[in-house]
Amino acid sequence: GKTFVYEFEARRPGTFMYHPHADEMTQMAMGMMGFWVTHPKGRNPLINTVDRDFCFLLNAYDIDPGAYTPKIMTMLDFNLWSWNSRVFPGIDTLNVRQGDRVRIRVGNLTMTNHPIHLHGHEFEVTGTDGGPVPKSARWPEVTTDIAVGQMRQVEFIADAEGDWAFHCHKSHHTMNAMGHTVPTMIGVDHTGVSRKITQLIPDYMVMGERGMADMTEMEMPLPDNTARMMTGEGPYGSVEMGGMFSLLKVRRDQKPGDYSNPGWYKQPPGTQAREWTGDMPAADSSNAAGRAAMPVQNMPTGTVEVQVRKPVMKHGSMEH
Repeated sequence: GKTFVYEFEARRPGTFMYHPHADEMTQMAMGMMGFWVTHPKGRNPLINTVDRDFCFLLNAYDIDPGAYTPKIMTMLDFNLWSWNSRVFPGIDTLNVRQGDRVRIRVGNLTMTNHPIHLHGHEFEVTGTDGGPVPKSARWPEVTTDIAVGQMRQVEFIADAEGDWAFHCHKSHHTMNAMGHTVPTMIGVDHTGVSRKITQLIPDYMVMGERGMADMTEMEMPLPDNTARMMTGEGPYGSVEMGGMFSLLKVRRDQKPGDYSNPGWYKQPPGTQAREWTGDMPAADSSNAAGRAAMPVQNMPTGTVEVQVRKPVMKHGSMEH
């Protein structure tokens, strides 16, 4: 029940994470961690002035369905991957005006790396835990991999209007409360098995027969305090996402100073996918990938003999 005060001098600008090293497994598994940002006092040649500045702290938990307390001894097999301790669709969207310079700071306090990916724009990594990145060391990216304990600061000009996904590119990190020991059942007809099981368990539902996407529309009963695995509604139905996922919303008509959620972007005519109902056009295979690079008539004739000699261990050395 005691309270302690920590005082220190913020010596340099940057983005930093804090967490305990006392009983670390327990305290961090229970969410004891956070961010702080030190801003420069004046102009810094390596730190741009931005219009929008976002912070995400990556953390992961292992919580059984219906439970409220994380398992503190889990090392790697987590089932909830979160930003600022929230999972999609509970993560706010990133709302900006078209033409804004945007900065996103992402710190990783999970036990694995995260390739963070942005759709629709190219960014530069402008800062790390060690400070600003020299301009000569920056290059355009759409994904940056953030290792355990690292922070990456990215910047870009939001010049493309629309709703753009921003997420971890590990597919199981964009799902909620996912079990990892489920066998692959794609293509298996288990109608008879399902019928017998529902006689004992009326709420039983077949899972994975046509992949995972069907689960977004199932109304399977869930325990209290359990996030759906893939969820979130978009303009075309379920977006089939969860976990470390959000949207960058870029609007040209966003009022200055108003960064409320503008709703779903209305796609201009001719920019949406449509179903093809006619005959499929014949494929032109003249330059198809996988064809021989050399015309058949120019290929050498005769038999080509390939010899392979396996290495043999002898007296502690390897001879070839």
